[in-house]
Amino acid sequence: MNADQLPVGALSTSPKPDPAPTLRIRAVMLGERINPSGLEIGAPVSSTPAAFRVHAGLAVIFRYGVVVLIGLLPSEEKVLLDSLKSRVTGELSPHEEETAQAQLCKDENAEAIQPGGPINLSKFSDERLLLIADALAKSTSLARDERRVAAVFDVIEPFARELAEKGRTSRRRKGILQLIGNALLVQQRVAGRVAVAEKPDALWEKPQLDRLYARLEDEYELKERLDTLERKLKVVADTADALTDIIDTQRSLRLEIAVVVLIVIEVVIGCIQIFAGLH
Repeated sequence: MNADQLPVGALSTSPKPDPAPTLRIRAVMLGERINPSGLEIGAPVSSTPAAFRVHAGLAVIFRYGVVVLIGLLPSEEKVLLDSLKSRVTGELSPHEEETAQAQLCKDENAEAIQPGGPINLSKFSDERLLLIADALAKSTSLARDERRVAAVFDVIEPFARELAEKGRTSRRRKGILQLIGNALLVQQRVAGRVAVAEKPDALWEKPQLDRLYARLEDEYELKERLDTLERKLKVVADTADALTDIIDTQRSLRLEIAVVVLIVIEVVIGCIQIFAGLH
């Protein structure tokens, strides 16, 4: 009897392949900085970044404010995040976060990242998971910085429009200094803390995973986003310098006017005294 002669439902009785095991990965930016020194939340897996085995998963803590939770239940994630609050500087509200899925594949050659889909791994090794955590943490931090730079651009636009329409700006020096400060804060995070362009330490021990990390960089567009962010920061810095020069020029002009006025007043007073002396 061929397949066309099988009774209805007979084909559905064949065993279905088990779905590939998956891990939920969640990156949460708690604040500007996290101090992991002396932290004991589980068996240590890595020192840079600080990573611990928690329950059946991993918790990876980055000093620039991001925690990556791998394979934890929502209730376990909440308890862990609450325990870290005392170590957070510059707490954010709401938190910035991103999620991803890691899925087992048949062999290492099949490791790939499906567009908008799971990250296929040949095995859930600590090194592979640390690479994903690094890429996801950098992506989360970049998203925060991109928003901050966009907010600075929103402040710059009125300055530029006012200069174009009136040829001057009525803004005070304090506003310009705040603009420069915001730009410097983002520059400090990108260059000094997050170091998006640097490769994670796990690659020094496992250089064969370089191809996986390159795919992660491409998936999250880390280099492209960093380049765009740095170009915007340069525009912000150049604009802030130009506006500061304008305000300094305005202040110098006011001082010169004040000096001229004082000289005129002194001349007038002198003339009055001379005129009074003649009479």
